[in-house]
Amino acid sequence: MALSAVGDDPMELVLACRKLIEHRPQAGPLVWLSARMITGADARTEARDAVEEIERDTTMRELVHVLEPGCRVLVMGRTDIVSAALLQRADIEAFVADTTGDGYGLVHQLEVGDHLAVDVEPAGIASAASVVDLILLETDALGPDAALCPIGSMSAAAVGRYLETPVWLVAGVGRCLPLRMWEPLTDRTIDDDPWHALFEELPLDLVDRVVGPSGPISVAEARLRVDCPVAPELFR
Repeated sequence: MALSAVGDDPMELVLACRKLIEHRPQAGPLVWLSARMITGADARTEARDAVEEIERDTTMRELVHVLEPGCRVLVMGRTDIVSAALLQRADIEAFVADTTGDGYGLVHQLEVGDHLAVDVEPAGIASAASVVDLILLETDALGPDAALCPIGSMSAAAVGRYLETPVWLVAGVGRCLPLRMWEPLTDRTIDDDPWHALFEELPLDLVDRVVGPSGPISVAEARLRVDCPVAPELFR
């Protein structure tokens, strides 16, 4: 609604989109929405269509359906889709690594709902990854060869790969970006001291399956989901 207010003025729309992205550079869906509005024939129509697609996103429902009964999963902090799915499955034991400072909130929510939850210190990620059945990570932006995930995700995935524990990456609607949109987004999100950042690039070579609106698919199939137009003016 906010962006639609300047939908008739292309220059104002671009400036408004840039300001929003500056505040949330890691938000792939925001880049996806902005690019659609800027490149589309009618900005307001594109905005409405994008919002409807996000509201109809079935990724969380698919994830709830495919998690094995009684499995133990390791997650990084409190992310939107994964957290919502875990709250729907009281039989799942969640190991929540608090790498971004919001993990305890998810642990508290799960415990209030009589779910099994374990608060994992960042230093214990490798140990937690060695005892779970599934490492479940979430991304807000998926590129051709990597995904932008909460810090600690690469450590968990690397241990999972070594121990042959499945690593699933959750990527909802609007997260899959083409290279020309992915590179400037990560340049803004990952600074020169990446060990101080809240997000990191997770190589897709460490991922076994990508869970999206159609359920778990291969990484190769996930790359075909790219539907974000190229709008380089968003990052100038």
